[in-house]
Amino acid sequence: MNTSKNVLGGALLACSYSPLTGFYRTGCCETGPDDLGRHVVCVKVDAAFLDFSRRAGNDLSTPRPEYRFAGLKPGDRWCLCALRWKEALDAGVAPPVILEATHEAALRVIDLDTLKAHAYGTAHGPSA
Repeated sequence: MNTSKNVLGGALLACSYSPLTGFYRTGCCETGPDDLGRHVVCVKVDAAFLDFSRRAGNDLSTPRPEYRFAGLKPGDRWCLCALRWKEALDAGVAPPVILEATHEAALRVIDLDTLKAHAYGTAHGPSA
């Protein structure tokens, strides 16, 4: 049973089962001591972020069959490293965040107000 909490203090909801995401590939942005990158921010990727990530050395768009990874396309949800999301924010291309599926550990790197300002589907955050 998953007892992890999200950034809003509620139960951590799944981020994506297709594509299957999460450091542990459970569909949730759970973390643990072996997750050095803190893959805890659930995002809805867009073309601008995918291009930024590729240029930063982490190509998330290209299929990697040897890892059973089909590659991400705009609109997919993905558990992103908190520091990479912050880098994207600083570059002006942070993808929208699904707060209910973002692990509370993200708050060690990103403050809640910033996450809320970039929340997917809210009056204040992006909706696409």
